[in-house]
Amino acid sequence: MQIIDTLRSLVTGLGTSKDKTASLSYAFTPLTDAELNAMHRSDWLARKIVDIIPNDMTREGRDWQAEDDQIEAIEDVEKSPLINLWPKINLAQRKARLFGGAAIYIGMKDGRASEPLDVESVGKGDLVYLNVLARSEIMAGPLVRDVTSEFYGQPEYYEVTGATGTTVRVHPSRIIRFIGADVLDERYQDVSGWGDSVLQVVYDSVLNASSVQQHVAALIPEAKTDVIYIPRLSSFLRSASETKALTDRFTYANTIKSMFNMVLLEGNGAEDGEKWEQKQINFAQLPELTRQFMQIASGAADIPVTRLLGEAPHGLNAGSDGEFRAYYDNVSARQRTELAPAMHRLDEVIIRSALGKRDPDVHFTWRPLWGLSEKERADIFKTKADAARTIAGTGGASPALMPIEALSDALVNELVEDGSLSGLEAAIDEYGKLSEQEEDEVEVAAAVVPAGKQQQATDAAPRTLYVRRNLLNAKDVIAWAKGQGFTTTLPADDMHVTITFSRQPVDWMKMGETWSGDNKGELVVKPGGARLVERLGPSATVLLFNSSELSWRHEDMIRNGASFDFDEYQPHVTLSYTGAPDDLSKVEPYRGELRFGPEIFEELNEDWKAGVSEE
Repeated sequence: MQIIDTLRSLVTGLGTSKDKTASLSYAFTPLTDAELNAMHRSDWLARKIVDIIPNDMTREGRDWQAEDDQIEAIEDVEKSPLINLWPKINLAQRKARLFGGAAIYIGMKDGRASEPLDVESVGKGDLVYLNVLARSEIMAGPLVRDVTSEFYGQPEYYEVTGATGTTVRVHPSRIIRFIGADVLDERYQDVSGWGDSVLQVVYDSVLNASSVQQHVAALIPEAKTDVIYIPRLSSFLRSASETKALTDRFTYANTIKSMFNMVLLEGNGAEDGEKWEQKQINFAQLPELTRQFMQIASGAADIPVTRLLGEAPHGLNAGSDGEFRAYYDNVSARQRTELAPAMHRLDEVIIRSALGKRDPDVHFTWRPLWGLSEKERADIFKTKADAARTIAGTGGASPALMPIEALSDALVNELVEDGSLSGLEAAIDEYGKLSEQEEDEVEVAAAVVPAGKQQQATDAAPRTLYVRRNLLNAKDVIAWAKGQGFTTTLPADDMHVTITFSRQPVDWMKMGETWSGDNKGELVVKPGGARLVERLGPSATVLLFNSSELSWRHEDMIRNGASFDFDEYQPHVTLSYTGAPDDLSKVEPYRGELRFGPEIFEELNEDWKAGVSEE
């Protein structure tokens, strides 16, 4: 007995001989190299689908983890003109995605292309060049079917024919293979073991999206069409002279319309008189229709439409980076699962050619593809700093969770790796790590707190707080201000940047340590960046600038209990209260270096205006 279990409907014909889907089936029609080349060269959408992912996979490169001199040697090899690693990896990937496969030939000093490449025997300077070959430029021999071979599923050899007709046989160990879209069933695989073009599966989607764009563009000239009904039109078209007279008449009518924005027609109110209409096309739904086809093409290519079109998220997702993050996570996964395995043999050759031998400690990490904003970096820095303070403890009921020297070394390594504090590594090299410092007798004595006195030593009486850093190069700023038309400015000794002023009494000891990579406690704001000269309040004229360090420090004080009178903190230096030019739009902001001294803690002085003077 044969049991057939399927959904049928005699009303709609579903599942019966009347079913309209009964004639549908899948068939594979491979695109030729000529068609693929034409798509890549003439259709911007097809080009971006091919190029975007390789560009994103290779644009940031990687970080080698090794000694400084080893890293320098490896990167010198990668960047040498004949090797030029990342541009060639990018080109090979793009060719593979377009044509289904590509290869990089590893050019060694031995010149024995047909012989196996023994990676273990590679010495310093043995790697000479890399050449990128498209699938059509390299002929493959029969595939290796010995399951015990490391080259199983790959050709036994390759042959490359030069312009002169000379054929060179190449051993597969000297070839780095890149595949476009994998063909999972070997019965339908290319005889050379290559894959399909990534455009093969998105062909219909790209064609439809491009077709919609062209049809919409073709409608624009037809957006407004004048229609004129002429009685007995056919009688006017019987002879060339009457046809010309009719054509001349409406040419003249169109001229009058251009002059007076109107059309003049003969009419006496009769029903058979001339009649004029204007028809317009409604474009309201066309943008959404076009975007729907773009989204289908985007989904087929596995690239977000925002990345494909180079636009920012909008609509309900305008405030979210989730789509971009998911895409870059996918690209990062491709780096690990596709690019790294393909490059493994080449990387081993590069390391040995650069160093002369294989150091087992040498490895690399992929650089992040998703860049953090200033706020995100600040939040991460604060999180790490808070965690370090928690681990360090405060003594008494909150002892340290590990030796402070070990914590210091680990935190320094972390901050050097993520680049939170520029110049930290050089400063550590100059001044040494905490674990290498000798304890000062005075510091040791000060650190010893008698029993029962812990609360007194760690908890000071709350008071109002004003924190500032004096501007050390104020004379340079004053000279600039006078050159911009300021008649008077604050004295050099009074110019400063405020970090916080808290009317709410706080424990000063809870404000934490000053954030500065300078051993003198100073802080430098580098030249350039966003600078503005604006009014602040009823009379103050200030120089606005950006500083992550100052913003982080301010936020840390607020988190530890300090108050602030304004919603946002903006670093600035007050220039003048009475001597600024009337038209600040003509003032070119000071763009030089700003050097600030150590933090100064004071109680809040509500009568500070009484001491303000200008010169």
